[in-house]
Amino acid sequence: MRVAITGATGLIGRALVKALLSRGDEVVALSRDADRARQALGGQIEAHAWPDPAAAPPPEAALAGADAVVHLLGEPVAQRWTAQAKERIRRSRTDGTRSLVEGLLALAPDRRPAALVSQSAVGFYGPHGDEPVTEDAPPGHDFLAGVVVSWEEEAMRGATEMRVAVTRTGVVLSPDGGALAKMLPFFRLGIGGPVAGGRQYVPWIHLDDVVGAMLLCLDNTAATGPVNLAAPSPVTNAELSRTLGRVLKRPAVLPVPAMALKLLYGEMAQIVLTGQRTLPDRLDKLGYAFRHPDLEAALRDVLGRS
Repeated sequence: MRVAITGATGLIGRALVKALLSRGDEVVALSRDADRARQALGGQIEAHAWPDPAAAPPPEAALAGADAVVHLLGEPVAQRWTAQAKERIRRSRTDGTRSLVEGLLALAPDRRPAALVSQSAVGFYGPHGDEPVTEDAPPGHDFLAGVVVSWEEEAMRGATEMRVAVTRTGVVLSPDGGALAKMLPFFRLGIGGPVAGGRQYVPWIHLDDVVGAMLLCLDNTAATGPVNLAAPSPVTNAELSRTLGRVLKRPAVLPVPAMALKLLYGEMAQIVLTGQRTLPDRLDKLGYAFRHPDLEAALRDVLGRS
């Protein structure tokens, strides 16, 4: 299989490239800087420059003849949401996805990829308390939910001519990026703990299972529409804190007040203070077997702790 990937040098992208190459697939990386992508990903990949994803479609040579495309581009959400940051977050997702789909639809049918797997997020649902959330749940009403709804709408415009799956990804467990990487320094010092009481659910997933689920979405023609990428056993923030402390053999009881997060991150703090009890209903129906369904075992694997 020949797979074109946007955002190939990011946390998920690097892991997905490695998995595709290991099973003998060809990988085409689309990046603002093609030379940097080659250096980051090695000589086995083909790289093409896509300098301004929000303004123009990618080069035809990067897409034509590919069997599938995985779209992972997006401005980081974990930053203080100034007006400018919000605009970057929105445009990088909606405008970048619109440009990609326009490029795909412009290809001749015999040169067009058969499938698009487009990254999305559980932020689609907004805050949901302890209510179990599957792909049938309606969207939320906050800023991030609005962005994700528009993001998915742009991706699904391609469904008239190809199979499209949107992967609503939760909190990815990896020491190299994402929420866990930000938590680790505090927990290693023994000053970590539950946030704002810790009752909010965390829809976690091991990076290996993000990659495994994306490979399934690439390979299985039944994978269409929204697919939740979250482990089958979501936990509360307090449970996550206790488990991480146990794995690191450090106390994890120092509470983090909501006000501290709000002072640090402003409006963005809401995605940490609230959450979703997201369940992988579609993955279950597609027959996906999680490699790391248990949180403690997943954290031990990620952190190299037996």
